[in-house]
Amino acid sequence: MSQVKLILTQSIHNLGESGDLVSVKPGYARNYLLPQKKAIIATEGRVRELEHHKRIVAEKAAKELENLKETKKALEKLQIEVAARAGESGKLFGSVTSSQIADKVLEQGFEIDRRRFELRDPIKEIGEHKVPYKLHRELVADVTVLVISDGGPAPADELEALAPEDRVRDRDRERDEEEEEAEEREASASDATEGADSGTDEATDTASE
Repeated sequence: MSQVKLILTQSIHNLGESGDLVSVKPGYARNYLLPQKKAIIATEGRVRELEHHKRIVAEKAAKELENLKETKKALEKLQIEVAARAGESGKLFGSVTSSQIADKVLEQGFEIDRRRFELRDPIKEIGEHKVPYKLHRELVADVTVLVISDGGPAPADELEALAPEDRVRDRDRERDEEEEEAEEREASASDATEGADSGTDEATDTASE
């Protein structure tokens, strides 16, 4: 039995992704895919238009990726310096967060999305640290962050000298910053997923017209 050629308007498990050109049995097309608007008939005109649009999208994506590669090189040449209070052992009284790092990068003139810094845990000691910045699902830049002691080593008992309410406030602040960064990472992951689907959705919309 001959097959029917369709263009999927939705992703179908074990068949294809939205925008794919597929061949199926006539009954499957007539009884399920077409009535459910999960696919459209692949006429010659629609196929040509779809392929043309896919080429444009692919060329645009390739150009954007090349631009991001240049941004990656520039970011990896940076050395961001952050001063923080630290004890003699080098441990910080507090932490350095991705929000602070993002502010320093923005000061250098880069246009970035602070949610794309993938700092799994706040930095809590002086020294050099590599912090990943996700430019693209296939491209990550390692930004160098140098954490230095603010005004020299602080007395080892400085933290203990804080009033109890000050220590509680500091711990609350750190916890709030960590929760905020976790939410930002989740939002960034969601944005990346939506971005990965946008190309095929555009192609499908064009074919449907």
